[in-house]
Amino acid sequence: MKKFIILSAVALGLSLSSCDDYLDINEDPNSPAESNLTPSMLMPSIEMQLAATYGGDLRSVAGYHVQHYAQQFGTSNYLDYSQFTMSSTRCDQFYQLLNQRCLANINTILAKSEASEDWGSYLAGATLRAFIYQTMVDCWGEVPYTEALNPANTAPKFDDGAVVYDGIIAELDAALAKASSTSTVCTNFLFPGAKADSWIKFANALKLRILMRESNVKDVKSQVAALISEGNFPVSDVEFAGCFTTENGSLNPYYDNDFYAGRQENIVANIAIIGTMLQKNEDGDILYEDGRLAAYFEVNGSGEYTGSISGTNFSTSNAYKSSYWCRPKTSATDPVKLISVAETEFLIAEYYARYGSASDAETHYKAAVESSFASAGVAGSEEFLIKFPYDNTNYKKSIGIAKWMDLAGYNSFESWCEVRRLGYPTFNTEIKGLDLYNLLKDDSYKPEKYVPGTLYTPILVFGQVGDNKVLARYPYAESASSRNSNTPEFPGYTAPVFWAK
Repeated sequence: MKKFIILSAVALGLSLSSCDDYLDINEDPNSPAESNLTPSMLMPSIEMQLAATYGGDLRSVAGYHVQHYAQQFGTSNYLDYSQFTMSSTRCDQFYQLLNQRCLANINTILAKSEASEDWGSYLAGATLRAFIYQTMVDCWGEVPYTEALNPANTAPKFDDGAVVYDGIIAELDAALAKASSTSTVCTNFLFPGAKADSWIKFANALKLRILMRESNVKDVKSQVAALISEGNFPVSDVEFAGCFTTENGSLNPYYDNDFYAGRQENIVANIAIIGTMLQKNEDGDILYEDGRLAAYFEVNGSGEYTGSISGTNFSTSNAYKSSYWCRPKTSATDPVKLISVAETEFLIAEYYARYGSASDAETHYKAAVESSFASAGVAGSEEFLIKFPYDNTNYKKSIGIAKWMDLAGYNSFESWCEVRRLGYPTFNTEIKGLDLYNLLKDDSYKPEKYVPGTLYTPILVFGQVGDNKVLARYPYAESASSRNSNTPEFPGYTAPVFWAK
């Protein structure tokens, strides 16, 4: 994966017409003194670091965890992810980029904007800080928080994820109380030129996500009810858009990792997502074709949609080479989405399913599906709602599978979180990877055996995860475990983070 080095002063005197300067890892400008830094200098480079990690690396990796992706035959870069493996060394890059780069500079933004009572910029910094801490908890379960980012403390304690979640909710509330809708905001890529109103809506959507994520283990009814009653959520997807270009150094990070000319091709579509979005009978007749399929995936060399199998990277025949498998559809200029309208509507639907009326839950489920198709720019939401109707008696299944399909096109990381939390799609305990592709026996590919809307055990699966289980968390990052004496003992790859217990 290509690494993006944060630039402490890249915003100085530069235009926001593109992200080019912020993604150019070959540039090494002279940094100004810390006392001269401003939020407008720091924010754009923090945003692009976040985009590269969350919208690039974590999206790619998590796609294997939830079987949106499989490993291309003949290559092996991400094969371990396909087998539900993660090492402390592999995930260390994500930890360092989020913790030591993004969060450290956000602290400077918060201090500077608080000192000048620049509450719009303060809210923007606090919102991204909460977003990043949530992402870190969702990866590792426990992370330094109350003692973090203090240069004098080289061994900060690791806080339980519930403590971190409570802390970032309090931080968001405090920042929201200070900012008004007309407050100005420092230079940024997420809402360029906008007042704080856009950041308020984003903060509210993020609060909703955080609260509903912990709803299995904590009573959040009143807090979520207040948010929904206010109804001040984004009306369009929150994303870094219009700032990536086709030039090397300013590409969309997901595209840059695996799709730019000359990159080794690792990511192909998985039979799980293809077999759910395109369902056929035994004779090969199409029973259902999701309208988003063409927006999310390319056809293979024969003009067909085919998905590969988790847990392997080679074939013993010439039949299943690179041109046989579908690849995700992406481009250099695609946006990086942080949270979508569809996600927010799914969360509201879940709230009503838990605490309100089934009819309200169904209304917001429908709104989520319609928003997903609209965001993809395709028709087909009505057909989807017939094939996958809302069922209030098992709302977790309805919402879980629908959200897994929605997120397959733009945010597999959030899908990994929701699969762990909602428990859907579930694993098919009868059909495993070797039943779908038996490379050990006769090299036969049998997609017709896949059961739509399910996951399956990879052909080769990491022994510490085992059959019929999803990877539940990452091991503590190597840079933390090797240097911080307060790093806790790793509880294991199947130990759920706090909100999934």
